[in-house]
Amino acid sequence: MKIALVFPHQLYEQPAALAGVEQVYLIELPLFFKQYNFHKQKLILHRASMRAYADELRAQGHQLHYIQAFELDHIGDWLSKQNWPKGSQLQFSHPSDDWLLQRLKEGAKTAGVQLKIFENPNFMLSLKALDTAFGKRYFMNDFYINLRKEWNIMLDAEGKPWGEKWNLDAENRKKLPAKQTLPPEYQALEDNYLAEAKAYVKQYFGQNLGKAEPFCYATTRSEARRALALFLKDRMALFGPYEDAISRRGSQLFHSMLSPYINLGLLSPQEVVSAALSAHEEENFPLNSLEGFIRQIMGWREYMRGIYEREGRKERTANFWGFPKRPMPAVFYSGKTGLLPLDHAIQKLKSRAYNHHIERLMLLGNCFLLCEIHPDEVYRWFMEHYIDAYDWVMVPNIYGMSQFADGGLICSKPYISGSNYIRKMSDFPKGDWMAIWDGLYWRFIQKHRAVFLKNYRMAMMVRLWDKMSPEKQAKHLTIAEDWLAQLWATSN
Repeated sequence: MKIALVFPHQLYEQPAALAGVEQVYLIELPLFFKQYNFHKQKLILHRASMRAYADELRAQGHQLHYIQAFELDHIGDWLSKQNWPKGSQLQFSHPSDDWLLQRLKEGAKTAGVQLKIFENPNFMLSLKALDTAFGKRYFMNDFYINLRKEWNIMLDAEGKPWGEKWNLDAENRKKLPAKQTLPPEYQALEDNYLAEAKAYVKQYFGQNLGKAEPFCYATTRSEARRALALFLKDRMALFGPYEDAISRRGSQLFHSMLSPYINLGLLSPQEVVSAALSAHEEENFPLNSLEGFIRQIMGWREYMRGIYEREGRKERTANFWGFPKRPMPAVFYSGKTGLLPLDHAIQKLKSRAYNHHIERLMLLGNCFLLCEIHPDEVYRWFMEHYIDAYDWVMVPNIYGMSQFADGGLICSKPYISGSNYIRKMSDFPKGDWMAIWDGLYWRFIQKHRAVFLKNYRMAMMVRLWDKMSPEKQAKHLTIAEDWLAQLWATSN
């Protein structure tokens, strides 16, 4: 007997793993519903999209079994309790989740069934292709350029990049003008799937993080495609210049907010890239916007998945800075730190389960690193809060890029800053928060000066610290230590 298993992040359109099977099991895995105190909106999205996908599979003639989150605690134990004939074959798309894959292998062995694992259609590169996609060292830009060449994306007849540059990121660092009009944000289709999911989450996960309303996400394939079309129509042209901008005026700004749909399998990365290039033929988008968007899909997304598959186990156990293991302070959940930009980002997160990449990296990740939060706690916090968070993307982004816990395996420097960068890229006013943020920054530079002196991109900051007057240094350190003492008091 051939049996297909489908998990919450595998809602693919006619995947190879479902061909020729006699039964399909669509499973609300505890890893995706109960492992952490997940944001209500993430659970609503999973439930509604899975119920819609179940009907999609039934319409295709599949014999479907839907397993709810409270019907199992561990996928391996659940597999061992099924009464499938010995020698049955379980098949599924590669989950890109190390914990899940290991549990499936262990459970199948106990149950006496065979596993057939298909390529993951949620990525442009196959696992085999990843073997040759990296050089001796990890450089995203090299990886991205090679993939552009391989797929012939944005190249002229001579194989050169459009605009004569592979990466136009230098043009994409503008602050959002106060008078810039923002397009309306996507509004969810209030259908039966969404209504049922809201009731389900209220009943079984009513005490979880975040607010259930307003819910502004697509939950079906057709709606995800509508969200893609709206982004290309209303936002793509100005995506590039303002992709790093931080603003109190909204969550989406000119971002696509398509990552949840791609990570669930409602959209494929190839589909998104093709749609962007097709729309460009009609709209003639500015190249910095088109290239910046393509780089997020073909560059960072594929690169981080590759790092996860090659280095994930090593990264998730790394703690380069040697931070002590202690609970995340409560104010990082309440959004009452007193640091205005951080609190604003947390409040948006509670309402939408979303921040864009610069808010995640240069507000939240930056602050967590300066406060010396253990990387495992940072990983948990991000997994709990974000609607698009999955193990494959969070391990390299947290342990590698955000927290530099891997010591520089995938990034050449830690992503930290004082208040000046935040003010430069945002509309936050001056205030007491600046002195605290700057104190934390300079304290971290001073405390880890030996590390930064060895880093050519950061050594200058140590020299700037050394040139400060003793009085100014003492003021920075006093402010930082006083604030940190108060912070850690909230974690007890």
